[in-house]
Amino acid sequence: MTENDAQAEKRKEKVEKKPTKTKSYFKNLFDFSQYDAMTIIYMIIFMFLVVVSLYLLYYIYFVDETFLFRLVVEWFVNPIILLGIIGILLFLLIMAVQGLLVPIPSEIVLLAAGMIWGWLWGGLLGIAGSMLAGILCFYVSRKGGRPLAEKFVGESALEMADDLIEKHGMIAIILARSLPFVSFDAISYTAGLVDMDIKKYSIGTFIGTIPRAFFYSYLGSILIKHEPGQTIDLEDIPIKEIEVLSQTFNMILFVVLVVLVIVFGLYYITGKMWEKKRLSGEYLTKTKQKMNENPKINVNLIRKAILIDEELFNKKIIEWSEKYNFEIDEGVLIINKQTLPDFYDVLDDQFAEMKKLKEV
Repeated sequence: MTENDAQAEKRKEKVEKKPTKTKSYFKNLFDFSQYDAMTIIYMIIFMFLVVVSLYLLYYIYFVDETFLFRLVVEWFVNPIILLGIIGILLFLLIMAVQGLLVPIPSEIVLLAAGMIWGWLWGGLLGIAGSMLAGILCFYVSRKGGRPLAEKFVGESALEMADDLIEKHGMIAIILARSLPFVSFDAISYTAGLVDMDIKKYSIGTFIGTIPRAFFYSYLGSILIKHEPGQTIDLEDIPIKEIEVLSQTFNMILFVVLVVLVIVFGLYYITGKMWEKKRLSGEYLTKTKQKMNENPKINVNLIRKAILIDEELFNKKIIEWSEKYNFEIDEGVLIINKQTLPDFYDVLDDQFAEMKKLKEV
């Protein structure tokens, strides 16, 4: 066998051994070896909540269409009214917990707040409850949601979102919170998935929640004609009217979910496009331009530009900062212009190496 034949045979064996993208995807999907026990527990909780939510969706739309409306009135509105001041505490607790269950979105609970207290107090208490729900969803998602999301949509899609949040973080949260039919809970989970500061998230949530809470509480106050503070007796309401009110509740839920699916689809497609830009080196070129213009740069921008994982990058950046006389201050790299050209060469080499690994 000639040397060329031997090399051709080796290449053939390498191609045959190369796993398909589908096999690699599912292999990674069920590999949890890189996570500690606590992270895995949070992931299990997160998945359990998803399964329960999907079952409730099935029940609402295919078993009993009046279920959601009756649930809100009989198990939420009336008990809270009867409890008086203590009912306010119960409302805040339920508002916080509902964020974990997709089929009972905050929009429905805010409608109920208007039915209980009218538009003014319903809106004010809706703001307080929304803050609790938003922070709880953010925390659960940050602890267990990101590792799970990385497996389904890929790390690149989340890093793309990280980049957008870094540029437009608080403004993006305020706008998303203000739009009535963009899922409040989905935004909470998404913010927890990406690298967003909790203070900016909380301020953005508070500002954006104000118009949303008053919009839904007003809608709830005019939905059923009754005096605020009085219980609602479903026996006194004609069945046809209950069906109409149930359809209103279900339609709001449906619109929220459709918007959620559309946003997720756009997010996934945009993430893939962003990954192509990174692999082409375009993101690295822009990062170099930023370093030319500004002596300070966020180290995460460099890490994303050269396609390297966080653990390895943290070791590398310390070595590079010592070698090229840079400084690192709270995640910001302070550049030495004299050694910058040599640093660019290192980044180019690292990018080429990581690109080959990703293509394999």
